[in-house]
Amino acid sequence: MPAEHPVLPFFVYGTLLTGGRNHAAFLAGRCAGVRAAVLEGAALHAGPGYPYAVPDPAPGRRISGELVTVRPDAHPATLAALDRLEDCRPDGRGEYVRERLAVRTADGAAVDAWVYLAGPEAAARLRAHPALIVSGDWRRR
Repeated sequence: MPAEHPVLPFFVYGTLLTGGRNHAAFLAGRCAGVRAAVLEGAALHAGPGYPYAVPDPAPGRRISGELVTVRPDAHPATLAALDRLEDCRPDGRGEYVRERLAVRTADGAAVDAWVYLAGPEAAARLRAHPALIVSGDWRRR
């Protein structure tokens, strides 16, 4: 696997959450573990049936989600499938961009994970016309 795509867990916060409409298609049967986690320094915004994570330095901004560890043998295919789902393009101009960020688990541990953030156009649109989910939790929107 290329160095730019290390085997990391995924931080999910919307339709990929356990029980979400995309979890069964993209993650079920591939997971080695799922646990609660939080992404600090980002705001959750509502999109057309799915959310966006947008970096936001405002105090207290955080997104609640899950840290999903995919079995190593399933990781390359899962990464490719999620990149397609999220329209994550190599040129960084897709609907989402994938970044390696630290998330915090319930026990306080910081864990590096792949996080899909709003791409440049979506982030600019949401900064101009926010659709903030104040709770930071897609399930409690």
